[in-house]
Amino acid sequence: MKGPVREVRLWDPLLRGFHWLLAFFVILGWCLGQFGPAKMTLHFWCGYVVAGLLLFRLVWGFFGPAPARFSHFLRGPGAIAGYMRGMFLREPSYWPGHNPLGALSVIAMLAVLAAQVTTGLISDPDDYINVGPLASYVSGATRSKAVGWHNLGANLILVLVLLHIAVILFYRFWKRENLVQPMITGRKQVREE
Repeated sequence: MKGPVREVRLWDPLLRGFHWLLAFFVILGWCLGQFGPAKMTLHFWCGYVVAGLLLFRLVWGFFGPAPARFSHFLRGPGAIAGYMRGMFLREPSYWPGHNPLGALSVIAMLAVLAAQVTTGLISDPDDYINVGPLASYVSGATRSKAVGWHNLGANLILVLVLLHIAVILFYRFWKRENLVQPMITGRKQVREE
């Protein structure tokens, strides 16, 4: 039998700020990388901000409030399979934080963004202008390959962001659960165990 639903304080202000700042700077950096200008100074600064935000999230994932900790939302295969069995039911999940699939998407997004920042720092596109600040610390072959990896990463980020938005829309219109509002207010409806 399912327990009653109650509203709880879930996402702390720093985590919510991290989320919206990360969204803004990832989108801005992606757009600058795709559409210019040719001198990528602003793109680089977006990358530096994203790097700082990722470092914050790593620390917050171990030392922040319980709902922000990786240990709070990372689950094993059994929990993932169990969640997937009820995922397409047309009712809110009332999950207390990231559900098991959402947790995987968080880890995937953080990992791809960390790889993207790393490849950006060591890239050398041979234009003598947009060289990553750490490119001189790796071999010429690695610098050249990093450009391709950085372009691939941009495509992966686009896919992950679009998937993130699609899932939010799925929850909003199919499951009738608003996942955006808790990331603004910090409060969410959850089911008591």
